Amino acid sequence: MPDLIAGVLHTQGLGWIALAAFLGGLVRGFAGFGTALVFLPVAAQFLTPFQSILALTFMDLIGPVPNLRRAWPQVEKGDLARLLIGTAVMLPVGLGVLSVVDAGVFRYAVSALALGMLLVLLGGLRYRGAVTRRMVIGIGGAAGFLGGVAGLPGPAVILFYMARPLAASVIRATTLFYLFCFDGLIIFGMGLFGRWESGAVVLGLCLAVPCMAGNWLGGALFRPSLEKAYRGLAYGLIALSALSGLPLWG
Repeated sequence: MPDLIAGVLHTQGLGWIALAAFLGGLVRGFAGFGTALVFLPVAAQFLTPFQSILALTFMDLIGPVPNLRRAWPQVEKGDLARLLIGTAVMLPVGLGVLSVVDAGVFRYAVSALALGMLLVLLGGLRYRGAVTRRMVIGIGGAAGFLGGVAGLPGPAVILFYMARPLAASVIRATTLFYLFCFDGLIIFGMGLFGRWESGAVVLGLCLAVPCMAGNWLGGALFRPSLEKAYRGLAYGLIALSALSGLPLWG
């Protein structure tokens, strides 16, 4: 273990990666989402694609645990089950694609998805029709594929819930449980693909500290009357991170 800790301390770009973990937690603290959108474009500049996703997964796995029991009664169980079915089917496909793509392509994909999600949020675009059970499974499949190939299952699920006439508390609880279950699935999937790296796991566990600190600070600073300002700051941080992650800059 001391050797693994020493390896983490010698990680290239560790300061930037830790800052991205803190800012990702900060954004989630006052916006309710965005950790991966902030973290991955920065981490992918210094880590391999699988290392980036593995570190993110373990960094983000611990934080929601205290909230799970309280959130469970509000979860839309049917949505959660169908999303996870689709995810379980398509996640291995995404991981298979990630196994053969170049690291530069991964960086482009992560930044493009983050910027695309940002544009959709800014434009207020959403699906207006009826949402069927098959569609929910399909959305889970899209989230699983994007989670496997780019570490970003959240955008598909967030866009799905922008079209659902559910209470905000139900949406938050269901999304919380979905992302927690996704973390478990991708850890299992990466194990099957032989992509577990102990150094990336320890790095992720260490990064949980700045990430949780950011979550706490964001939650403590949040004021409902300033929600638009906080969202504007969150969108700005996502855009800055996504643009910095493009391989155009070297």
